Amino acid sequence: MADILPFHQKRASTSDREPEPLWRDVLGKSLRAAREEQGGRLVDIAERAGISPQYLSEIERGRKEPSSEMIAAVTGALGIDFADLLFGIAGTVRRGGSTGLAVGRRPSGPLLMAA
Repeated sequence: MADILPFHQKRASTSDREPEPLWRDVLGKSLRAAREEQGGRLVDIAERAGISPQYLSEIERGRKEPSSEMIAAVTGALGIDFADLLFGIAGTVRRGGSTGLAVGRRPSGPLLMAA
């Protein structure tokens, strides 16, 4: 068996840090950033994904928390890789921010993964 190594993190006290961003907010901002970067219109992407423009708008604004199937449909319509989107979101949540979303960029620092 492999040795288990402790993973120590310095955590700021809860009163000193901002609340972590919600998954649906970061997801929505990531999807909107990817769409706008491509110059895609909301109605066109929604049609390709097979969802209503209103629903896609609600996803982008963080009002809805879509299923993995819906996320896959939207990423497919955008032509972006689902895994790359998740890596970008994980990095944003890890940093505790909601700006500088880079879909498709792999994390540059240490990465902890569950087995």
